[in-house]
Amino acid sequence: MSDIVKSQLAPHGVLRAAINMGNFLLVTGKTESGDPDGVSPDMARAIAARLGVPVKFVPYAKPADLADAAGTDTWDIGNIGAEPQRAQKIAFTAAYAEIEATYLVPAGSAIQSIADVDKKGNRISVSKGSAYELWLERNIHNAELVRAPRGPAAFEQFVNEKMDALASLRPALLNDVQKLPGSRILDGQFASVQQAVGCNKPNVEAAAFLSAFVEEAKASGLVASFIKKHGVEGRLTVAPPG
Repeated sequence: MSDIVKSQLAPHGVLRAAINMGNFLLVTGKTESGDPDGVSPDMARAIAARLGVPVKFVPYAKPADLADAAGTDTWDIGNIGAEPQRAQKIAFTAAYAEIEATYLVPAGSAIQSIADVDKKGNRISVSKGSAYELWLERNIHNAELVRAPRGPAAFEQFVNEKMDALASLRPALLNDVQKLPGSRILDGQFASVQQAVGCNKPNVEAAAFLSAFVEEAKASGLVASFIKKHGVEGRLTVAPPG
């Protein structure tokens, strides 16, 4: 690790780690000091330890807000889903973990497969600014995307407005399906949300360091140990080598 890397990632003497608080698989609680805890904060702590600096968490309620703050000297690394739209301002590592995204359909729905969803007349409820919403924006060509401000609001919108499908992460849908009798979660996935670490795009040396760190963390079992520690096995999986 060069002095350049350290100066790019900790220009103020601490690693300011932006954390998406809206992902309940990656942030599962808080420490006794009130800091976020979970797989994502543990990744930030491990990076700070490698740099030899303290970590300071910068929480965001929504991933879109975290991404919008890129380049404003608010955070040094951002733990967020990697998407092409965000990569315009953020240099991402390969994913360290993945989460399946799929659909929930209401009772009596004629929709049987993921391919059936993208048809004219269908309305899909989705959380605005989520990684899977950005994927759908690029890939849905016939159905209508109806965006809600947060995940819970997307479920309420889906139910109250009698929409055809709710797009979300499979673990979240496993909870939602219990609240709506007769509803079904479709088999398979339309995308896999790639949870990665990002830094400001001009910081080329820092980006290379972070990419190498993430690959080492996956190969060594560090990411797997964080997943086990926070009890999200089977819902969050270690991503393949980048």
